[in-house]
Amino acid sequence: MLNKQQIRFCLDKMGEMFPDAHCELNHSNPFELVIAVSLSAQCTDVLVNKVTKTLFEKYKTPEDYLAVSEVELQNDIRSIGLFRNKAKNIQKLSKVLLEEYNGVVPSNRDELTKLAGVGRKTANVVVSVAFGEPAIAVDTHVERVSKRLAFSRWKDSVLEVEKALMNKIRREEWSVTHHRLIFFGRYHCKAQNPQCGECPLLDICREGKKRMKGIR
Repeated sequence: MLNKQQIRFCLDKMGEMFPDAHCELNHSNPFELVIAVSLSAQCTDVLVNKVTKTLFEKYKTPEDYLAVSEVELQNDIRSIGLFRNKAKNIQKLSKVLLEEYNGVVPSNRDELTKLAGVGRKTANVVVSVAFGEPAIAVDTHVERVSKRLAFSRWKDSVLEVEKALMNKIRREEWSVTHHRLIFFGRYHCKAQNPQCGECPLLDICREGKKRMKGIR
């Protein structure tokens, strides 16, 4: 496990590499963000943005999603994986928003996770991006990078990775760190063919050193 000084070095380097790291899901309000993040499960942000470009023109409010049949909504998001289940959840969360929150997306993590299809990761993204609340959302990129760099242990669950990062990183840096970890994992420390040979963190990355030995 890296110590706080080593983690600080890693985070600073990621900041230099990706100073403009941000949420890449297109949205114009918290409701659209909830929909976009829900659609992004097991799907790329690029594909989600292609779908939501027309989806958000057709559907503006929770009422709009409930005004059509589930089949019609399925067809609108058919190119996205798990589209049937996601369409069902979108209509369920829209119904709850209207019945319990007057159509307004709650800013509280616990309230958000009561919505269909909204897990802890989605809730953390929403409270951070939409409401400015410090949070670390552990997606596949954050989990992979955290374990490869030994910010957390390989056997840690997603929740344990989140807690490890929260304990080792200043609260005011949680959100920006979340985005930089995602960019680092998405564009540099990829699941397949990570760019270890040109990584500024190679000297303190045990996994990277193993990979480089294997290449030689």
